[in-house]
Amino acid sequence: MSYLEYTVKSVPTGFRKILHLNWPLALLLASVCGVGFLMLYSVAGGSFTPWAEPQMKRFALGLAVMFFVAMVPIWLWRNLSGLGYAVSLLLLVAVALVGDARKGSQRWLDLGFVDLQPSELMKITLVMFLAAYYDWLPAKKVSRPLWVLLPVVIIMAPTALVLEQPDLGTSILLLAAGGGLMFLAGVHWAYFAAVGASGIGLITAVFASRGTGWQLLNDYQYRRIDTFLDPAADPLGAGYHITQSKIALGSGGWTGRGFMQGTQSRLNFLPEKHTDFIFTTLAEEFGFVGAFSLLGLYALIIIFCVVTAIRNKDRFSSLLTLGIALNFFLFFAVNMSMVMGMAPVVGVPLPLVSYGGSAMLVLMLAFGLVQSAHVHRPR
Repeated sequence: MSYLEYTVKSVPTGFRKILHLNWPLALLLASVCGVGFLMLYSVAGGSFTPWAEPQMKRFALGLAVMFFVAMVPIWLWRNLSGLGYAVSLLLLVAVALVGDARKGSQRWLDLGFVDLQPSELMKITLVMFLAAYYDWLPAKKVSRPLWVLLPVVIIMAPTALVLEQPDLGTSILLLAAGGGLMFLAGVHWAYFAAVGASGIGLITAVFASRGTGWQLLNDYQYRRIDTFLDPAADPLGAGYHITQSKIALGSGGWTGRGFMQGTQSRLNFLPEKHTDFIFTTLAEEFGFVGAFSLLGLYALIIIFCVVTAIRNKDRFSSLLTLGIALNFFLFFAVNMSMVMGMAPVVGVPLPLVSYGGSAMLVLMLAFGLVQSAHVHRPR
């Protein structure tokens, strides 16, 4: 036995867990959040208020949440996954009944000390519940129709509630994350081919229903689609936001205009510059180099999660880690595609960078689960 092995085995269990944490992953998360603090300071005109300082406090709280969740055995989180999903679903129902409405959407619950957005919590509890389901289900039953129908219902219930808020972006993320986890669990590809064909039919129906009594989307959602297809058709109206975003992205060049020198953000041409469009501010001030560096940090986080999942011999832990990695990928992929004009604007924030309390805390909780799976993996 080496001296290091002897030292690790001789310390108390709690300290041993701390040593077994995936510290590179924790440092990567802190680095991404540091980029967020820097950009929130910049978009506020060189001030820690009103965005950077509250975000730092939320990160400190989120870090404590991550370490607490990491110390709890992963089998306990597996046993609580059904309860977590049920609570999240009830909170979504509560949002529909008594939620706060802002900017035409009813997505929040005012709990007094914090404004909770239950759809953010559902992104994680849905993955937990599906991972627990496929951990329980024998492999030979994974692709049988009855056992495929149940997770579809589990996914569609919260998706329908979120779509009603309305929040098209989050509902798409729920569908994609749930469907992705089903694929990772081994559901036969033919089901996904059928879903793809149905999706084409649904898209056709969405366009055909426009202006009719059975219109499937809200008018503002159709305007977002029009803007995505041809933003130049109304550059001062519906296409204004994405046009300004592209100007900011292009003006950054290779190395950017310099910290706090971005004209689009400082002169308030960019909409929601502290949330949905914060990536454009980063690209304008630090250019391609800065944007690619952030993308590299995101890619490393995904790689660490995938490697951890592959090495884990526990099926629940492996599926949970892959599901959270997929969720995280969808977050930044949709946001970056949105601000670059490659996808319709659907209001998805940039993870750990955009200003937002619920998203920050839920993501740190999610990575706490990844850490718990890593710390308590079979050795």
